[in-house]
Amino acid sequence: MASKLSKDSRPTWPRRAIVTAGMPYGNKNLHFGHVGGVFIPADFYARFLRDRIGRENVLFVSGTDCYGSPIMESYRKLHDEQGYEKRISDYVEANHESQAATLAGYDVEPDFFGGSALEPAAHVHEQMTDEIILRLKEQGVLEKRATKQFFDPVAQQFLNGRQVTGRCPIQGCKSEKAYADECDLGHQFEPEELIAPKSALTGETPELRPVDNIYFDLPSYLDFLKGFTKKLEGDETVRSVVVKTLEEWLNPPQLYIQNKFREAFDAIEGELPPHTVTEPEGNKSSFTVTFPSWRERDDAHEVLGAGGVRFRSGKALVPFRLTGNIAWGVPVTDECGCSGLTCWVWPESLWAPVSFTRTALAADEQAGGTRYAAHDWRDWWCDPEAHVYQFIGQDNIYFYGIAQTAMWEALGWNMQQSTLVANYHVLYMGKKASSSSKTPPPPASELLDHYSAEQLRAHFLSLGLGEKPVSFSPKAYDLRETGKNPDGTPLLARDDKRVIDPVLKEGTLLTGVFNRLARSCFYGVAEKDGDPSTVRTGCIPAGKASAEATEAAEQAVLAFEQAMWRTELHRALGVCDAFLRAANKRWSDASKAAKAVQKDDQTAGDALMHQALVDAFLELRVATVLMHGIVPAGCELICEHFDIAPEAFFSWEHVLDSTDALVESLGEKPGTHRVKELPPRFDFFSY
Repeated sequence: MASKLSKDSRPTWPRRAIVTAGMPYGNKNLHFGHVGGVFIPADFYARFLRDRIGRENVLFVSGTDCYGSPIMESYRKLHDEQGYEKRISDYVEANHESQAATLAGYDVEPDFFGGSALEPAAHVHEQMTDEIILRLKEQGVLEKRATKQFFDPVAQQFLNGRQVTGRCPIQGCKSEKAYADECDLGHQFEPEELIAPKSALTGETPELRPVDNIYFDLPSYLDFLKGFTKKLEGDETVRSVVVKTLEEWLNPPQLYIQNKFREAFDAIEGELPPHTVTEPEGNKSSFTVTFPSWRERDDAHEVLGAGGVRFRSGKALVPFRLTGNIAWGVPVTDECGCSGLTCWVWPESLWAPVSFTRTALAADEQAGGTRYAAHDWRDWWCDPEAHVYQFIGQDNIYFYGIAQTAMWEALGWNMQQSTLVANYHVLYMGKKASSSSKTPPPPASELLDHYSAEQLRAHFLSLGLGEKPVSFSPKAYDLRETGKNPDGTPLLARDDKRVIDPVLKEGTLLTGVFNRLARSCFYGVAEKDGDPSTVRTGCIPAGKASAEATEAAEQAVLAFEQAMWRTELHRALGVCDAFLRAANKRWSDASKAAKAVQKDDQTAGDALMHQALVDAFLELRVATVLMHGIVPAGCELICEHFDIAPEAFFSWEHVLDSTDALVESLGEKPGTHRVKELPPRFDFFSY
């Protein structure tokens, strides 16, 4: 470690904490990006917080995003083309159960993993939706707008968002997969801006017809969002990708027009609403037209279209649609100002974690109220002493960072703004993961056929996705040709013994270093017939750890805590890696030296071995506490053999205490606490 850390500079943690993981859609099982990029980091953080501030003060909630047009379209295809006979709710529930099973396979344990359309959360979520929409109406920040929606004249029906495809109109976006009002990279736009729209039902070009919907006045929060984003710039706990993405949406409304349309633009410029033109710089192929607000920009669309001028929109705040007219959605009360509408899936998914929180707290209260320290959801979401950590993918920053931030402010409920822990995309074999590629990525559940959950957890956490996109390249699926087999057939990387599996890199820390240190401690004190050593008492040895071991443990704790406070999870794992390897070497050197002395002087050798074990037990205990959120199963197995209750063993109340002090806190005399006997050739971590 570059510089010595002080206990006086430790970060301050909230009294209570909510941890969320971005919700997967209910039309599929989880892919490795969901698990490795969102759920494992969220689970690690939630487990850490439970140990750090108390299990009763932490709620980790997530669930299946059950509603919306993507699910409707997937269900329609399954129903119409493959003869699926069950209801859409059954379809969603089956996918929810598959998702929950996959998470369990990875040792991801939310306090509540529900579904926005599934009981027991469904009715709570409907109530929450009504409360929020009516509160926003009461605050005067909603408006009814007649906007255009795609209609297929051949099929004679309005199309939901995923039944229209085209190209994204946002300047700089290269997505060729856009839908009615958003592309697959998360950019938002008005339906009339979609380039080359086609109906997924008939392949025809759909018409745009007016429909009424309710919108949240997001543009009126521009100044608030600018101030909020400015504060984040100096916040060490906020990742740079979050600030950068928020800033992109805080520009004035602009249109970008290619230079080849300049003559046509000049011909109709006088008909445009108030605007300014910025000429292209250098070799840029387009000029910029800036408007006072989104209204003038949108009014310009028709004028430009009539004049044959094509354009792309810049990122800017526009009214945030809250409702839609698709049948499969959360019903919206007619008191909102329109009738027969449902909530658009993105807004209701933002407050779904609040609904899940309310559901979990209500269940605990009905069961006697012993699990959580507080049972009013406001004590978790609205209390300045509480904090929310939301783990999401980078393409969802707009919704959680722009729309949610403004809505939380607009509600006037003192909703606390979240820390967005946004990860870049996990690539697959060096490229963007795509199910249509030559090497489609495997489902997350299938990876467990080749690797243990702990190997995968450690590997995903090591990638540093908070800083850049990183490739996930498991050897078990590597189809590159690396040579020839003896019979002349291609030798694939997955079968080539010369190719190292990157997924197993962190696994060797577990199965080698960590496992060796734990075995050494427990076997080192195990009672053994005929062995004269005084250290073989079956108990944790009493005594003061060496200054070197004590300082190493303290520095590891402080560095780990700092990394977690900054949500630099890969750095936290790096701290553990360095600490474990150093501790294992200290044990190896000290135990070898003790054994050498024992040959000539049993008493002196036993004294050295005793000190080596005191140091090793301290370092093993600290390492196990730090690694608990990373590889919970193996760490809890180590705790079991310490024979100390998990709530005491993993509590950070004792993490900087000596082992003697921990034993005394259990009401026992140091040197008398017996460990659980370890079977021969026992492994704490699976291969």
